[in-house]
Amino acid sequence: MSVILYSLGAAEEVTGSKHVFEIDGRPFFVDCGAFQGKWDESDQKNRDFHIAADKIESVILTHAHYDHCGLLPMLGKNGFRGNIYATPATRDLANLIMMDSANIQFRDAEYRKKQAAKKGQSYSWTPLFTEKDVVFATNQIISLSYNRKMYIAPDVQVEFFDAGHILGSAFAFVTITGQSGKKSQESFFDRMQSLFHVNEQKQKSSEDDEIRILFTGDLGRNHKPIIRDPETKLPPADYIVLESTYGNRKHEKSTEAMDMLEKIVKKALKKGGKIIIPAFAIERTQELVYYFHRLFEERKLPEIPIYVDSPMATNATSIFQIHPECYDKETHDAFIVHHKNPFGFNALTFVQSLGESKALNNKEGPMIIISADGMCEAGRIVHHVYNNIEDPNTTILLVGFMAENTLGRKLQNREKEVRIMGEWKQVNAEIEQINAFSAHADYTEIKTWLSKVDTSRLKKIFLVHGEPDAQAFLKNELVNAGYPDVEIIQYGKSYDLC
Repeated sequence: MSVILYSLGAAEEVTGSKHVFEIDGRPFFVDCGAFQGKWDESDQKNRDFHIAADKIESVILTHAHYDHCGLLPMLGKNGFRGNIYATPATRDLANLIMMDSANIQFRDAEYRKKQAAKKGQSYSWTPLFTEKDVVFATNQIISLSYNRKMYIAPDVQVEFFDAGHILGSAFAFVTITGQSGKKSQESFFDRMQSLFHVNEQKQKSSEDDEIRILFTGDLGRNHKPIIRDPETKLPPADYIVLESTYGNRKHEKSTEAMDMLEKIVKKALKKGGKIIIPAFAIERTQELVYYFHRLFEERKLPEIPIYVDSPMATNATSIFQIHPECYDKETHDAFIVHHKNPFGFNALTFVQSLGESKALNNKEGPMIIISADGMCEAGRIVHHVYNNIEDPNTTILLVGFMAENTLGRKLQNREKEVRIMGEWKQVNAEIEQINAFSAHADYTEIKTWLSKVDTSRLKKIFLVHGEPDAQAFLKNELVNAGYPDVEIIQYGKSYDLC
């Protein structure tokens, strides 16, 4: 039996995760995310998979961020008819994100056509997928809870473990059976019997024939609010496909996030202006709301108006409320024991309509505006930055990863002038940043997590989802820590696992 591994996205780059393992030419996808970056490059990469979608047997989805789930509708559109496996919370959040993307693409196409028409030009760009394609993809998702094993093919089993990244995020532990001639002759029923320990001796011998791959998806951090810490009690894997987003950086401690937020907001309040926070609609927005609720409740900050200006974030917050199976103990106790809702309080307003969003431009500060997209590339946050970036009383607070060539990265780099909505704007607003909010483990946290995982069977670590400098640094750190076989996956290159 031949088993190979390769990546069609997030190979020596951060976004667009698409990893594939093939068993005798039968491809299985792990994530199918959208690439985010320059518009032309993103559009081209997102349209061309370099694989026949109708040949894919199954898809395993680690979590609901756009760069991991955003192109699932493209699979069905191009002939994929198999199942997509995800945790229940991931299924709900992915549906929300994919539908939002379809709506944005439709509006973009209409806008671009109108602009071209004004110039007497034709415009042929069409959305990658439609709402109908999203509905089809969502109907393909099979919910699989944490710590529940499932055969997704007669010779492939998957089990999800909590990755501690966002609500519903998971490590995907894949077990490939049938490596010996004897094993390949066994029936599916026989393998199900071994799963339930009907024949312990046969199960033990079969473990020697298995290939075990742990896909981390995005590895989270300890002590984050709302969700649990990343799981470490995992079965030993032969191969770990490990993310490396912050492979060369060290964050502030996640426990310091609330203190740093308090300090920056107090400083900004002295100016009396607006505090604008670009934040992803899922996880980061809810985390900020949670912290502000605590800061107000503990009287560490005065109650000032907070506007969550993102319809998707509003809907996502509702999804957070119906998935207590993902909560850490503190959040679980707040909801279940004390019946307190940290996602809703007096100072908080969820902005729905576009008119309400535009009205915020005419409101005087102080106020806090939390809006998506987290990298300032799309959505209502672009308009808030556009209207306030030249005001020295404004504070723009960055709380997440900013990919190359995004407006967020340019603000992070403290560029003096940036181009927004076709116009050059002077950056007079104060730019602040808190890395403690990151949902990705830094290189020290990656090493700590690995040290707690059973590596008794480990043959190799593959690095994905990172920029080249970060991956080179992390590879060196891991080799020095005693993991001698570490390889950076290259786009399209096949790696033999047998």
